[in-house]
Amino acid sequence: MNSQAFQTPIEYLKGVGLSRAEVLKKELQIVNFEDLLRHFPYKHIDRTRFYKIKDIHPDWPYVQVIARLTHKEIIGEKHTRRLVVQAKDNTGVIELVWFQGIRWVEKTLVVGKAYILFGKPGFFNGKAQMAHPEIEPYSAGALQQKGNLTLQPAYNSTEKLKQFSLDSKGLQKLIAVLLEQHLKDIHENLPLYIINRFKLIARADAYRHIHFPEDTARLNEALHRLKFEELFFLQLKLLKNKLNHDQKFKGNIFGKVGEFFNEFYEYKLPFALTNSQKRVLKEIRQDTQRGVQMNRLLQGDVGSGKTVVALMSMLIAIDNGFQTCIMAPTEILANQHYQTIKELVGDDFIEVALLTGSTSQKARRVLHERLESGQLKILIGTHALIEDKVQYQNLGFVVIDEQHRFGVEQRSKLWRKNAIPPHILVMTATPIPRTLAMTLYGDLDISVIDELPAGRKPIQTVHFYENQRLRMFGFMKQEIAKGRQIYVVYPLIQESEKLDLKNLTDGIDVMAHEFPLPDYRISIVHGKLKPAEKQFEMNRFIKGETQIMVATTVIEVGVNIPNASVMIIENAERFGLSQLHQLRGRVGRGAEQSFCILMSHHKLSHDGKTRLDTMVKTNNGFEIAEIDLQLRGPGNIEGTQQSGVLDLKVANLVTDQELLIQARKCVEDIFEKDPQLALPENQILHHSFQTKGHGLSWNKIS
Repeated sequence: MNSQAFQTPIEYLKGVGLSRAEVLKKELQIVNFEDLLRHFPYKHIDRTRFYKIKDIHPDWPYVQVIARLTHKEIIGEKHTRRLVVQAKDNTGVIELVWFQGIRWVEKTLVVGKAYILFGKPGFFNGKAQMAHPEIEPYSAGALQQKGNLTLQPAYNSTEKLKQFSLDSKGLQKLIAVLLEQHLKDIHENLPLYIINRFKLIARADAYRHIHFPEDTARLNEALHRLKFEELFFLQLKLLKNKLNHDQKFKGNIFGKVGEFFNEFYEYKLPFALTNSQKRVLKEIRQDTQRGVQMNRLLQGDVGSGKTVVALMSMLIAIDNGFQTCIMAPTEILANQHYQTIKELVGDDFIEVALLTGSTSQKARRVLHERLESGQLKILIGTHALIEDKVQYQNLGFVVIDEQHRFGVEQRSKLWRKNAIPPHILVMTATPIPRTLAMTLYGDLDISVIDELPAGRKPIQTVHFYENQRLRMFGFMKQEIAKGRQIYVVYPLIQESEKLDLKNLTDGIDVMAHEFPLPDYRISIVHGKLKPAEKQFEMNRFIKGETQIMVATTVIEVGVNIPNASVMIIENAERFGLSQLHQLRGRVGRGAEQSFCILMSHHKLSHDGKTRLDTMVKTNNGFEIAEIDLQLRGPGNIEGTQQSGVLDLKVANLVTDQELLIQARKCVEDIFEKDPQLALPENQILHHSFQTKGHGLSWNKIS
């Protein structure tokens, strides 16, 4: 694409002008010619087919017929005034109705003439009808010129734009003018060997046919080309970043595995590592021996043993003379990591400390001294870890939990805590489908723990409707009699008039009636409690003083109580799949069989039923994440909105997964042979990359 021509401000396009330019900028962020060219149709309307009036069906989205006008009249008064026109072909009669622009339309229509009618069909009193159809004179010779034998583009517009005659038709006219004047300025941005390998059409042809395809085959070719291009340049940028990172950021070399690692592995590890855990440890070990800063994402399902892998990696760092830290997004989660790691290492093995907003000034002073002197080897905390006054003697390994909750700037502050940046291990307990991970975390190396520790029993999940509530209560009493504890999770704290939800307050009343004191005690935890109150209620449940915890999703992360064996989720249809999966992961942490009960109303949407059926069918987080991606689309998956990477114009990570994998592999092959894009055949890529000639805004990719 000739960047000069396409950077021209939009007001200079024929038919735009200053006032239309202003509204295009405000409503659609169309600032220049390139923005307009890349305002792609959201669908194409098939204007290639004509129907007979007798064949019209009211469920069709639109229909096109050729009919002769037989009668027209304006009827009604004031607000009931309308223009009614009769038209017929050789199979029947159709009634056309206008409620606006009546005088103007009435003048343009001539009784006795044949017209092409296009619009949404309906039936009134058994008669075919069309309200406000598009209408134009019919002549056999003019059909091709009029565009009635093509797939016509439909563009997103707004009410404001329509006031400037920039509805879908108005935008179509502007794009037609742009292509007519500047099609020749759309230059190629991919080498010939890639075009041939993936059977891509020319770039200019792709832009022409995505807006004005001659037929479905041409439209599909255009989509294939533009989708590939979009995914290819996205991966080119991400992998180039990774390459630059590897060249730019030196890393400490962990040359040995020493006594801390070996003693922990031989004497303290409470269970045998799974093959997945061993594989990930090996990948981290290799990374930390290269002399390049490690940047690795560790994905694993709830309960798959990510924390043990993180701890063992930290012990390797400590064996090599470095300090380590874990940063978590909330105090609850930081506390959880602290408790887990203290339990694993014991009191006499290695010093571990916790730093959060709740840490007292006195404790902070001691902690800061021990950290600066190098005595403190493992520090666990919240974003308090990145405060300027927290100084390490030699920070070599950083674990960041739930990475999408931390901004890029916060993470980079941790890098600057050491002369040579520490190795970074990012952990996420939200399984991410492969293609999404390839895009969101495309510049990180990715490790996956995809098996649960031996001896873990899969959680049994059932779906109960409201009329099975007594059965649920009976089951709860059985489990409590065995000495187990139960979570009951509600989506809301107080009643909402808009949503017919059981709320936590009502739930507690019902629960108190079914589970009376002194035999049963209930903890209550929700987001509106003060931190101290929340902690008090949590601690009662942790100590086993209460048998039931009634809560909102505040317990989604950071609660690990092996004795809790039942998770009941009220109004489960109101939760997203990944949230349901996270909540279910709060049980099944002990050796006993655990259960998850999904309570819902009988009336379920298609997506709601799919979510609940999926939860009953599988415990596999990656399978669940894949279905979640299909249901919600990538833009709504937690953490993706702020990434900016997913502002894809034509490609779709759900439907174009195969194409993304092909594009990624293609980029990997190129960088393997030519990391600097210096070979003659890659000069076009180098140029496209430098000049943003691919239509992707690099500043949106962190």
